[in-house]
Amino acid sequence: MIELLPVPHAVAVAVCTYREPPVPHVPDWPHAATADALRPLAEHPDDTGEGTFLVLEDGLVVGDCGWLGPPQEGVVDVSYGLAPSARGRGLGTATVQLLVGWVAARGAVQVRAEVRPGNAASLRLLARLGFVEVGEHAGHRVLVLTVGSRPPPAPGS
Repeated sequence: MIELLPVPHAVAVAVCTYREPPVPHVPDWPHAATADALRPLAEHPDDTGEGTFLVLEDGLVVGDCGWLGPPQEGVVDVSYGLAPSARGRGLGTATVQLLVGWVAARGAVQVRAEVRPGNAASLRLLARLGFVEVGEHAGHRVLVLTVGSRPPPAPGS
C-alpha cells in the first residue's frame, strides 16, 4: 500500500546534511534529487512543509513528492521521485494519483510537471494518467493535466 506522509523537519534536515534520515527507508533512498526537493523545508524550521511528502510503501520510505507551492491562478507544479528499487512496479503511478488528488482538493485546476526528455518512464507514466505535453521549459518537457474547472468570475468583474 502506498501512502503520502508529510515530511518531518528532522528528516528534511538529515537528508540535506547528508546524515541518515530518522525514518525507515529502502537502502537506495534518499535518491539524487531528494536534498534539492527537501531543502526549502530544511532551511525554514517554521515552515509546516505542507505539500512536501515522503512516499511510503508498507511503512518504508521509497521516495518523495510534492507541490512547488499552492496553486497560482489554479495551476500547481508538482514533482516526484522514487528510489531506483521502487521503480517499475506501479508505485510512481499511485504516487502521482495521490498527489494529484491532494492538490485538486486544495484548489488546483491544472497540474503541471516538468520531465527531462530522456526520462521515458516518467513521460509514459504521466501520459497514462492523462497529462498532455504542452511545450518545453529550461530543457524539460512540460506536461499538464486538467483536474477541474476555473471558478466563474465574480459578479462585476
